[in-house]
Order: sequence, then structure tokens, then C-alpha cells
Amino acid sequence: MYFINFFSLLILYYLSSNIKKFNPTSPLKKWINWGFLAGTAIWISGGTLEYSDVIFAQILFKILTIALISGLAYLVYTVPEFERTKTLFNAIAPFIILGIIEHFVELLAPKFYNSWEAVFETALAFAFLWAIFMYFVTRKQRKNLEIERLKAIERERELEIIEKVKASLEIEVADRTNELIRQKEELEKTLQELKSAQAQLIHAEKMASLGELTAGIAHEIQNPLNFVNNFSEVSHELIDEIQEARNKRLENANKTEEDELEEEILADIKTNLEKITHHGKRADSIVKGMLGHSRSNSGERTPSDLNALADEYLRLSFHGIRAKDKTFNADFKTDFDPSLPLVTIASQDVGRVFLNIVNNAFYACADYSKKLKNQVNLEDESLKNYIPCVKVTTRNISGTGVISISDNGPGIPENIREKIFQPFFTTKPTGMGTGLGLSLSYDIIKAHGGKIDLISEEGKGTEFIITLPLDRK
Repeated sequence: MYFINFFSLLILYYLSSNIKKFNPTSPLKKWINWGFLAGTAIWISGGTLEYSDVIFAQILFKILTIALISGLAYLVYTVPEFERTKTLFNAIAPFIILGIIEHFVELLAPKFYNSWEAVFETALAFAFLWAIFMYFVTRKQRKNLEIERLKAIERERELEIIEKVKASLEIEVADRTNELIRQKEELEKTLQELKSAQAQLIHAEKMASLGELTAGIAHEIQNPLNFVNNFSEVSHELIDEIQEARNKRLENANKTEEDELEEEILADIKTNLEKITHHGKRADSIVKGMLGHSRSNSGERTPSDLNALADEYLRLSFHGIRAKDKTFNADFKTDFDPSLPLVTIASQDVGRVFLNIVNNAFYACADYSKKLKNQVNLEDESLKNYIPCVKVTTRNISGTGVISISDNGPGIPENIREKIFQPFFTTKPTGMGTGLGLSLSYDIIKAHGGKIDLISEEGKGTEFIITLPLDRK
């Protein structure tokens, strides 16, 4: 039993070493330390108890030894933390088993033991030699395993370093990618600005060329127009003088059929001259409209209040139409967004856009009202009480100024909606419009980086939505 206790201490030593190396915080560490103290105490007192004359002391010593070695065997073969000690325990297990068998046979069958003592001693000697041999073999294996363990730890460290470097590189790549994306977005934004600037330059060049062309055309047309207008007015005055002279001559004479025919001819000539004058002035207004169209992007841009601008031109349009047509009757409403900031625009040009669209809206409503009044049988009660109305609203939507000009007029037929922004296209009767207002408005808003959208439904009204970027310089 003395050597069994020695092996027990050896196993306890290896168990303690495993815990220190691989799991210093294990709760079994405390029990291993207590076991080591108990094993040391049993081993030291073993020489006295084993060879004592008191049978109880010998049995107690052997029971404590067997209990200790059995507990160690249980730990080695059941606890995963002590897997590395299993080889050592297997090496000394034959010696321990033979030693326990020898002591029990000696205790229970002394005669049998005495006759076979030499066999037991020889077996124990071979088991001891086997234990020593296996100890050195397992020691070498343990060293190899330790080397492999250290290599594995080193590989794990290398992997950790690689993972850290990889994570760092991924962060750098992500940062670089975000930086490239940001640069790409900036380049795309710059490209869009360049394209917009290019489009404005092309538009300006076209307008400049058109301005030169229209200036030449206007000069060439204006001269014959002036002659037509001047001679028609002079001829009109001459007709008045002829009629006045004839009336004096014929005051005391009876009119003949020839005189009446002359009067009719003179009246017709006078009417024709009035029409020539009217259409000459009409042609003159068209030429002036072409000149205004060619100068759509000439205004200086300054920070302006869209709310004030829209309100000013709405009232200007209303009072201007009232001054020309005393029968005109309409209502107007406003709904302005106070959060709308100042926007850098050519205020006169944008004001011209507001004026053109509001004029069209008032005209459409007033004309629709007159047509409804001329209809005798109206079944719809809302149409009987129809009141023309134009509404102007402004909104600040995600850094964009949105101006809506809507009316409750007849709406625009679907087949002509795509044509209304074309130059010289108009739905007004002859003499009422040049067909350049909306085309001019479209070019002005486009030159400011915005757009004009149209929403219309026949019988329910029309809405023009003007969108302008608020941060445009």
C-alpha cells in the first residue's frame, strides 16, 4: 500500500498541474488540493499503520488508500478536464490492482498468501517495472502532446492576430468603400451640376442665336408693319375727311343711288382699314413676344421671397384683368407656407411665369362662367351657382419649393395637354393670345433647374405645379 499511496500522490500532482495550466478557475482545484493533503498524510502515516500490530489500524490504512485511489480513478475516467492523466493512470493501474489484491488475500487468506507470496511479489515487480516503463513512455508522449498543445496555442494566437488584422482591414476597406461611395456621389452630383450648367449654356446660346434671329426678323417685319399701320391710320383719316366733305356737299341735295353706294363703299373701306390696323398691331405683339421669349434667361438672380412674389403677381393679374374687362368676376385664394426660405432666382422672370399661368387660369374660369350662364337648362346645381376661383399655394417639401396654381375651370382636354408648352400653341380665340406664354414659362423654370407639371381633369379644373430647388445658387 505504501507504493500505491506514492502513485496516488503522483496522480494528484499531475491533476493539479493540469488544472493550473488549462483551467485555473475550475471548482475542482480546491478538492484536488485537499486530496493532495490527505494523500500526503496517508503516505506519511502509512509505514506506521501498515505494519502495526493492531488489525483495525491496518484495515483503516488500506481502506483509506483504496478510497483515495478509487476516487482518483473516478475523476480521471469521468471528468473531461483530466483526460490527459488517463494514460498515466493506465500505466500504473496493473500495479495498483495487484497491490490491492495482494493485501486483501494476505488479510483474508494468510495460508494461501504465504504459499503464493513469491508469485505475488514477482507480479508486483513486473507491474512496477511496467509502470516505470510506461511512465517514461507517457512522459515522452506528454512532452510531444505539450509541444503540440503549444503549437496549437501559437496557431490560435496567429489566427487571432490574423482575425484582428482581417477585421482591421475590413474596417479600412469599409471606410475606403464609404469614402469612394461618397466621392462617387460627389462626382455624380458635380456631373449633374455640370450637365445642368451645360444645358443652361446650350439654352443660353440657343436663346442668344434666337434673339439675334428674331431681332433681325423683327427689324425686317417691323418696317412693313409700321407702313401698314401708318398708312391704314392715314387712310382711315382720309376716309373720315371724304365722308365729312361729302356730307357737307349733300346736306341740301337729294341723295341718289350712286351717293348711297359711295357711302357703303367708303364704310366698307373704313372697316377694312380698322381690321388691317388691328391685325397689324396683333402681328406687332407677336414679334414682341418672340423677343421676350428669346430673353427668357437674361434676368439677374437675387434671393427672393416666393410667397411675396406669388401674392404680388396674383393680385397684379386679377386687377389687370378687371381693368380691361369690367364684367370680369372671379375669386382667388392663397395658402402660403411660412417656412419657405429665400430662393435665388431671377424674380422678374419667375414673376412673368406666375403672371402667365394665373392669367390663363383667370381667363379659363371667366370664359367657363360665361358659357355656363349662356346655357339655359343646367341640371347640376353646383354649376348653377358656379363661382370662378383661382388658388395659389406654396410648400417647402424636402428642400424644394413647390408652387401650385389651380383653378376650378373646365380643365384641359387630354388630346392637347402635351402641346400646351409648345411655342405659338394657344387655345384662345384669334387675337386673344400669342401662344408664347407657357412656352416662355417652361424655359424660364427649366433654366432655374426646376420643372412645371400639369394635372387636369375635364370639368373639374386644372393645376400647374412649379417645382424650384431652394438651395440653387
